[in-house]
Amino acid sequence: MANAPRRGAAVRERHDDADHEAPPPRRRPRPGAGGRWWVGVGRAVLWAFLIVVIFNGIWFPLRGGLALPAPDPEPEQAQAPAFPETSAADFALRFADAYLTTDDIEARRTALAAFVPEGEAEGLDVPAGSLAGENLAVTAVDVKDDNNALVVVRADVNGEPVSLEVPVYSDGDSLVVSGRPALLAAPARASLPEQAAFDTDPAAAEQLEEVLTGFFGAYAQEPGHLERYVEPGVTIAPLPANTLEFSELSDITVPSRSESGDDDVREVAVTVHWTAPAPEGEAAGTLRQSYLVTVVDSGNEWHVRDIQGAPHSFGE
Repeated sequence: MANAPRRGAAVRERHDDADHEAPPPRRRPRPGAGGRWWVGVGRAVLWAFLIVVIFNGIWFPLRGGLALPAPDPEPEQAQAPAFPETSAADFALRFADAYLTTDDIEARRTALAAFVPEGEAEGLDVPAGSLAGENLAVTAVDVKDDNNALVVVRADVNGEPVSLEVPVYSDGDSLVVSGRPALLAAPARASLPEQAAFDTDPAAAEQLEEVLTGFFGAYAQEPGHLERYVEPGVTIAPLPANTLEFSELSDITVPSRSESGDDDVREVAVTVHWTAPAPEGEAAGTLRQSYLVTVVDSGNEWHVRDIQGAPHSFGE
């Protein structure tokens, strides 16, 4: 009977062990269960947003620094006023001639009426014989706008040089003197500047003396021979027949270098002595004139390319 208590104890131990056995293992949740899938998507979107922000924060300033500067806009070309300068100059010159002719006041008033608004001619009356104008010439047209300008007429008035400024109005189709003219002092005489010194080419001057002597002789008297001295392909019109007769050359100045950098082309300053025709029974006169002749070295001889008047020939 002694074993009975032991079996009871064993049974109780098994029962206690059964009560303390571990629960069955749980099953792993399926992916996305419980909202975790949306958490992953949110994280991906957040990282994408952060990458875009960081990229733009770096790239935009860099792109701005590397971008080529935009070309400067071309400045707008200022359009010249549409005032008819040529027509106004002729109009004002004819008005000035009538204005400065005062020997017949009635005739003057009638002439001026063609240039000024109706009823204004009488207001320009001056004492008879008070003004006498000669050697009239337009020297400037000072355009104020599309409709208005001051035309400057140079004249000898009562034997003295003056300027007469004439205000002229244009409506696009016709002209009118818009106010009383004004007599002003004539422009002062300009002073010539000293000429810059430059090296000359005496050897070329010696070669060109013969060429230019033949050229000017043909230029005045033998146009049929002019082609001999002119550069091929160039045409230079001769002087009208019996205008001048060639006498001689003087003061031939040939620069040692061309301003264009092409030493085969030179601009030669030369003084020409002409014989001017005289009335029958009188001695012929001598005329000195200055020319600037462009010559070309073809390799074995010089030819003339162009001829024009010479600037600053005084004071040589």
